[in-house]
Amino acid sequence: MNRRIFFKKGSLASLGLGLMSMRNIGSSPIDFAFNETSITALQEALKSGQLTSKKITSHYLQRIQAIDKKGPKLHAVIELNPDALNIAENLDQERKAGKIRGPLHGIPILLKDNINTGDKMQTTAGALALAGNKAASDAFITSKLREAGAIILGKTNLSEWANYRSTTSSSGWSGRGGQTKNPYVLTRTPSGSSSGSGAAVSANLCVVAVGTETNGSVIAPSSNCGIVGMKPTIGLVSRSGIIPISATQDTAGPMARNVTDAAILLGVLAGKDANDPVTKNAVAQDYTQFLKKDALKGKRIGIEKSFLQGAQIQTIAVFKEAIATMEKAGATIVEIELLKEFSSYGAASSIVLRYEFKEGVNQYLATSNATVRTLKDVIAFNKANGMPFFQQELLEMSEATTGLSTKEYTDAVAKSTSFGIVIDRIMRENQLDAIAATSYGPSVVTDIINGDKGSSFYFSAPAAVAGYPHITVPMGQIHEMPVGLSFIASAFQEGALFGFAYAYEQASKKRREPKFLSAVDPMFL
Repeated sequence: MNRRIFFKKGSLASLGLGLMSMRNIGSSPIDFAFNETSITALQEALKSGQLTSKKITSHYLQRIQAIDKKGPKLHAVIELNPDALNIAENLDQERKAGKIRGPLHGIPILLKDNINTGDKMQTTAGALALAGNKAASDAFITSKLREAGAIILGKTNLSEWANYRSTTSSSGWSGRGGQTKNPYVLTRTPSGSSSGSGAAVSANLCVVAVGTETNGSVIAPSSNCGIVGMKPTIGLVSRSGIIPISATQDTAGPMARNVTDAAILLGVLAGKDANDPVTKNAVAQDYTQFLKKDALKGKRIGIEKSFLQGAQIQTIAVFKEAIATMEKAGATIVEIELLKEFSSYGAASSIVLRYEFKEGVNQYLATSNATVRTLKDVIAFNKANGMPFFQQELLEMSEATTGLSTKEYTDAVAKSTSFGIVIDRIMRENQLDAIAATSYGPSVVTDIINGDKGSSFYFSAPAAVAGYPHITVPMGQIHEMPVGLSFIASAFQEGALFGFAYAYEQASKKRREPKFLSAVDPMFL
């Protein structure tokens, strides 16, 4: 979360599955039998008996050891599930008995380390203060994934406390997991806070992953890591059992290498949860029904005009190429200006997060198995144990708040949540089906001392503050660094957005495998 500012479906042969026994899995970062595979392709191999879930899981575990722990050392995975192979074997037995739970049956998945798993793994938000916290039960979405037959392979690293600790933090760094690297260029930031999920999916350490977002934490790392990310409408996906920042803006969301896999995953994550009243109107559905190559035909797409100018000329050129692709696919393009109306709403959102973080963290810790029981305890722990790279001013500012009945808070909630009215008005006045923009500019150099440097192209905030859906899909690369294309729309329009993203993806095919380069400068390549 930044506060400062393909599908490759084909035959089994194309996946290298027939050569698996002859290949040295993980012998190099780009040598892996399941590179760029999809849920659909793996299910076909499982159905035919050519693969088992246990074999698939075993190879992903080897891949993680080779790439994440050795090789480039991405630091994307913070912990592995010691029961993963046993779970896979049990799911294989179910398959043999004729029980298929759905499209995720036997598919390895990674979860961000702020999502509870009631098993042998910890849930820490990357914070040393929460080390040893083993949840008593699954988060609601974890339970849904298990019921769907997904194999929880492990937990991913993240920006500590989902990047709600300091204004000078480095995205992807946590005290427990270290610094996650961008698999395209290792010296560049993966963005955050779902840094590990983004890097792991991009580097083929899993099939799909789950991230969380308060303000850009799914969209920004998906854009910077060259994958698809969907930030759903607030109220579509439960937050129960997820270490919180903001009850107003928090959500979990799917991260995948292609739109189809993201749609499949959201179809499992979505649904009503009695323990999260905001989901009372949630309707789970099969989002793959919206995936049509002609989904953009006859649609009116608003384009964020401010992203057609600025210093990042190459980013603008990539955006213009995407616009041309959408026009060729039958869309009518309408220039609009949404961001110029946003500044006061963003300031209100910052106040909301400051108040709600304290409330949410105190509630979570009170029933957790962590040794710290309050946000005040966390702050004291960090002071006692040292903070080597950046401080905790956001934690301290939140601790200083005086409750959710405070007028400053209630006014800020009313202001920030009303930004959806602005989005709806602009869409209505221009008869738009969606608004598109550059998701995030190309990745900047990781700076653990001074913290992140922002991009002038950053489009996560409007949909995040409004609580509206937002999807990013690979749009191209600039000096080997990916840039994503965003689509946003009104509440619960995930189906339409999946359709637009899929149509663009199939027309452009901009997803590229990462090369794990050491630097951008050609003299170092």
